[in-house]
Amino acid sequence: MNRRYFAQQLALATATFPFLSAGKTQKKKTLKPQRLRKGDTMGMITPGSFATDSALEKAVQNVESLGFKVKLGKHIRAERGYNAGSDAERLADLHSMFLDEQVQGIWCVRGGYGCTRLLPMMDYKMIRKHPKALIGYSDITALHQAIHLETGLVSFHGPVAASDFTDYTVEYLTKVLISPQASLNILLSQENKDRGTEEAAYETQTINAGKARGKLAGGNLSLLAAMAGTKWELDACDKLVFIEEIGEKPYRIDRMLTQLRQTANLQEAKGLVLGVFNDCDKDADDRSLYLDECLKDRLQDLNKPTIYGLSFGHISNQCTLPIGIEAELDTATQSIRLLEKAVL
Repeated sequence: MNRRYFAQQLALATATFPFLSAGKTQKKKTLKPQRLRKGDTMGMITPGSFATDSALEKAVQNVESLGFKVKLGKHIRAERGYNAGSDAERLADLHSMFLDEQVQGIWCVRGGYGCTRLLPMMDYKMIRKHPKALIGYSDITALHQAIHLETGLVSFHGPVAASDFTDYTVEYLTKVLISPQASLNILLSQENKDRGTEEAAYETQTINAGKARGKLAGGNLSLLAAMAGTKWELDACDKLVFIEEIGEKPYRIDRMLTQLRQTANLQEAKGLVLGVFNDCDKDADDRSLYLDECLKDRLQDLNKPTIYGLSFGHISNQCTLPIGIEAELDTATQSIRLLEKAVL
């Protein structure tokens, strides 16, 4: 075979038919949104599951209590089975909040299933032209992951608007988004630490001791696993990866971590930070590993600084973690230090 001819034809085919390439999203330069100020208007949306009247009322009260105004998405009361309206309605609300010049930030009322359905239809070029802080967790992981990969925009794994706005939650939300600091040490919630003496899910455990530094990436384990094999999948290489989960048995945790080991380059991560995996342990009569045994089995051999039980996840006291920002994990102090401001 004429190898030079073959190489020329392959290059021509790849240029002519882009689908022959790997299809991975190329890394974008980091883009930081403007910091939030009291008096700003927060666009409120439900990009996943439907929010009840009581949840929506709580969300509005929470956000207003921080000194913000609230603008509800046009379709926020829409409902279609397990989703908060059709894909088109939920996407329209997301796009309209990025485009609206009167809106300075976007806050998701809740997570729930549905965000991954929106990813192929999102206007990433428009979002990059109108960068704003997007806040939420759980299913919102899909939006954070895709938007950051496609645009470089820093987004915020933090409380949904209908979360419990405890003093701890508000403290770190404020320090990250409203009164940003060049260096911020995020410590374990004292209430969570106290609960850890009685509840296994809240007990902080060091799986591998040490310090690790890298850009923050991650979110909800189920979502990260569901995005494996797509163009928006997690690449843990050189990242400080944070993971949380709720309501999954240890064998399912095992399965999802195994998937990330095989698709997300977990072995190339700088370090791993696990939140509180609420309601994820085995029942007394289950033929199963305990949660902590499962986590050690799947993560300890990676030989990366790894800690379980920091204050984020489906819990009341949760910190805000900006995706794409340089940070350092220290297992000895059970803390994450943000090494730069996440907002302008």
